[in-house]
Amino acid sequence: MSIVPRNPDRFLNRELALLKFNERVLAQAENAATPLLERLRFVCIVSSNLDEFFEIRVSSLKEQLRQAPDVAGADGLAPAAALRAIADGAQKLVARQYTLLDDQILPALEKFGVALLRVPNWTPEIQAWAQAYFRHDVMPLLTPIALDPAHPFPRVYNKSLNFIVSLSGRDAFGRNAAVAVVQAPRALPRIIRVPPEVSGIEYGYVMLTSFILAFVGEMFPGMTVNGVYQWRVTRNSDLFVDEEEITNLRLALQGELNQRHFGDAVRLELDATMPEELERFVQREFNLAAIDTYRVPGPVNLSRLMQIANDTRLPELLFPAYQAPVPEALQVDEQDHPEAIFEAIAQNDHLLHHPYQSFQPVIQFLTAAARDPKVVAVKQTIYRTGEDSELMRLLLNAARAGKEVTVVVELMARFDEQTNINWAARLEEVGAHVVYGVVGHKTHAKMALVLRRENGHIRRYAHLGTGNYHPRTAKLYTDFGLLTANPELCDDMDRVFAQLTGLGERRQLNCLLQSPFTLHETMMELIQAEAERARAGKRARIMAKMNSLLEPRVIEALYEASQAGVRIDLIVRGVCTLRPGVPGLSENITVRSIIGRFLEHSRVYYFYNGGDEKVYLSSADWMDRNFFRRVEVAFPVLDKKLRKRVIDESFTFALRDNQLAWRQQPDGGYQRVRSRRPAFNMQSHLMQVLGHG
Repeated sequence: MSIVPRNPDRFLNRELALLKFNERVLAQAENAATPLLERLRFVCIVSSNLDEFFEIRVSSLKEQLRQAPDVAGADGLAPAAALRAIADGAQKLVARQYTLLDDQILPALEKFGVALLRVPNWTPEIQAWAQAYFRHDVMPLLTPIALDPAHPFPRVYNKSLNFIVSLSGRDAFGRNAAVAVVQAPRALPRIIRVPPEVSGIEYGYVMLTSFILAFVGEMFPGMTVNGVYQWRVTRNSDLFVDEEEITNLRLALQGELNQRHFGDAVRLELDATMPEELERFVQREFNLAAIDTYRVPGPVNLSRLMQIANDTRLPELLFPAYQAPVPEALQVDEQDHPEAIFEAIAQNDHLLHHPYQSFQPVIQFLTAAARDPKVVAVKQTIYRTGEDSELMRLLLNAARAGKEVTVVVELMARFDEQTNINWAARLEEVGAHVVYGVVGHKTHAKMALVLRRENGHIRRYAHLGTGNYHPRTAKLYTDFGLLTANPELCDDMDRVFAQLTGLGERRQLNCLLQSPFTLHETMMELIQAEAERARAGKRARIMAKMNSLLEPRVIEALYEASQAGVRIDLIVRGVCTLRPGVPGLSENITVRSIIGRFLEHSRVYYFYNGGDEKVYLSSADWMDRNFFRRVEVAFPVLDKKLRKRVIDESFTFALRDNQLAWRQQPDGGYQRVRSRRPAFNMQSHLMQVLGHG
């Protein structure tokens, strides 16, 4: 793999681009047209995103600062400079979150009987109820730790809720205690709904923090509590498994998971009222500095407020309910006729666009595979599926029914490792063949292949997708899925499965593009072919939709194509380090980001190809890891009608959107897309177009 020369004028900083993405998400919460509880939800999403940002991206930069402090990224920033810029951007973003929450969202919710009940505003009734709850349900689980030579600073779990208590007076042993730490056990709920007859409103909530702030003195009888302050520390949560040393990936990963929660500290969040001497005390304990510290005027973990958005049943404060339909051609009776879904797929390819169309046909496909006596084998990849997965239960049922079930489970799916380990164990118990892909290459491809005996021969049926086999996220993430019996596609899938489960040389594929072998080189060839057509005075066009665009050689190829005259439209939801619209470099490139009710997640590649349009759907973003360190597939959309649908639903509507779209500027900033044309919301339009079944 060749090295692209670094040129800071050609690349944006990855981490700063990720903060810009979270600014766009927060703008959804700032938009008064967004329903109130959904505004709260967007605030929580930003908080959750920032947690992962610090756990993975910032921790990686800090590690680089220790090991290679003078090595700059493609954008020209060395680690120390990048960390300073990140801290500045993150501090401003966090301040926006809390100001929005306290000044707008929470006051507006109170008008609808939804309130976060804070200690200063408690009525006598709430005070009495809260004290009883604290004594019976909270205090028995708390362990106050006085800090002295016999009681060192306790080990603190990643992102756990903690309190530092300033004390004075003598205890029963005559000790002069000055500081104690109280850790909130994970078993305690972080938000408790107050009975309406106590709160006087339908939806009144008290945070665990408030109980401890109000009654912590009961844990230190005879002592004077001078102050109590909440805080939490975020740690490096990236896992390290030595691929050259391990003999059993599952056992090695299980051991590493136990240590994830106690990695190096990277961020400290604390109550804005905490005295400076206590702040410095905690900073020293975790080897953190002012640049790593975030003083907040409220809960240190805003993502916990998601419970309010999830539990409050006020439709007028939520997005209108949407019931995704099953396409008419796939409305089959799998109970009495499990073969019906196979008959439908045998006739035509079927494109599904989630969440506008139901994920149910995929469930029906695997239900039929488990029940149909003609089905002899099922092969599937699993990346993320959830702890309570109907799909995984279907695979268990298929194995119990005597089918040959082969499941490629990606154990290294970040933050889902334990869930996948548990499913792998259950699958093995019922006789399924479980493999963990290729060490060093995460299996991120989304494939399910069913082998069925028909008229004495094996016929294959397949599902390929851009998103995970996760029914819950299929209601929230936009993704495409293809149900097909195309022999060439199915044959390619069989070869990929054989590569993942066995050994052998690189397999030649007919239709599929595969990482780490052909996907990157084919993308480069297709981009360069469009550039050559443009230089020859022919029509040339590239469109691509993805979550992230980072790979430098692809970016350089896009720059060259732009300079050749190729019109390039990119729909990149999250991080894009390409600089669009730079004269002489990228003036023919536009980058849009769509941020709305649903998370834009599908990956689609389009090339005009001299009129013989090529359209691929894929599990892969244009990032180094997806091209070179993962097993990914991109699959062509061969049916002309379905190809037209993909082009419209991915690009035509996105380029018309003037409600959810943001346009990236050459400096990495974003501006909302506004026009004098009638308002057009891409996601609302697709709900109308595809929501009729």
